[in-house]
Amino acid sequence: MIHGLDTSFLVAVEVSSHERHASARARFQKLLKARDEFALAPQILAEFVHVVTDRRRFSSPLAVEQAVARAETWWNAAEVVHAFPTAESTLLFLGWLEAHQLGRKRLLDTMLASTLRAGGVTSILTLNRDDFRVFGCFSFPS
Repeated sequence: MIHGLDTSFLVAVEVSSHERHASARARFQKLLKARDEFALAPQILAEFVHVVTDRRRFSSPLAVEQAVARAETWWNAAEVVHAFPTAESTLLFLGWLEAHQLGRKRLLDTMLASTLRAGGVTSILTLNRDDFRVFGCFSFPS
């Protein structure tokens, strides 16, 4: 199975001081052991670097160079497949915004969801399940 990676989950896996680090890491290891794959969109890497280098979020944030190195490791991992927006995903994105009456604070999650769904992904690893439940087409592995 292929699971889409959301920034919240990726941050929890990578940042040892994150309150949900242990559970996120255990979930990731379980899926990795099952030989599952992980879909990663470029915008998740950008948001990951932004979050893990933010002094307001972490008492010991990563340096930008460290964050970029970790992002590159994820991007190049053998178990990671790359997910890119397409014409189909863009139409789905616009349709979901309208159908679910989503506002500006839901743009990035909706773009990610539409990119993953158009690529055939039906499972998302996230700490914010409610952000994706509205679309009615994703599961959330435990």
